Amino acid sequence: MIKISHLSKSFSGQKVLDDLSLEIKKGEVVALIGSSGAGKSTFLRSLNYLEQPDSGTIEIDDFRVDFASISKEEILTLRRKLAMVFQQFNLFSRRTALDNVREGLLVVKKLSKEKATEIAKEDLAKVGLSDRENHYPRHLSGGQKQRVALARALAMNPDVLLLDEPTSALDPELVGEVQKSIADAAKDGQTMILVSHDISFVTQVADKVLFLDQGHIIETGTPDELIHHPKEERTKEFFASYKRTYI
Repeated sequence: MIKISHLSKSFSGQKVLDDLSLEIKKGEVVALIGSSGAGKSTFLRSLNYLEQPDSGTIEIDDFRVDFASISKEEILTLRRKLAMVFQQFNLFSRRTALDNVREGLLVVKKLSKEKATEIAKEDLAKVGLSDRENHYPRHLSGGQKQRVALARALAMNPDVLLLDEPTSALDPELVGEVQKSIADAAKDGQTMILVSHDISFVTQVADKVLFLDQGHIIETGTPDELIHHPKEERTKEFFASYKRTYI
């Protein structure tokens, strides 16, 4: 069980996250949707302390940390439990796909090179990139780079995988291969928090959807409940705008 309580974050006096609380079950995929600027990415970045929250706590099984008094050791422990996949891949350009996946296992988990290589190869295989393990990022497509980034995150065996718009930087024809890899990880029981504007994909992969607006969780439900039968007026407005088409 992952429990996030009373998470708040402000920038220059403006509240971006306002007292957010959320519980996530093991193996559950939770999707965050909402307009740009609603606080979705800040929420993810605050969880693993890439942004410093003003207040709030996070509990992952028996590990609990208070962001108001977090220590350096607790930050390191937290980041071992949470792995993040960014929009822009963030791969090491001068290292192969295999080296990119293996790096965290060697440096953070202090595994032997043999064991790290074994795990890295397994996770590259899971995302369909066994034939690209010795390729450098410059020789990979955008979709392949993002799948390497996903394999790198999965290799760390995180309690929670954080995905921040993982397909938004990709050409449309490359989106499907990344989404399939994410869906496969979900089927394998990986707990995830996903930020995405792709409502169709959210519908397919998420167990629970949260609608964020101006730093608040306005409404929560299953994909069907929230997308097709929203209760709150702001949620209805969002989906009415999303479904509108122009000729």
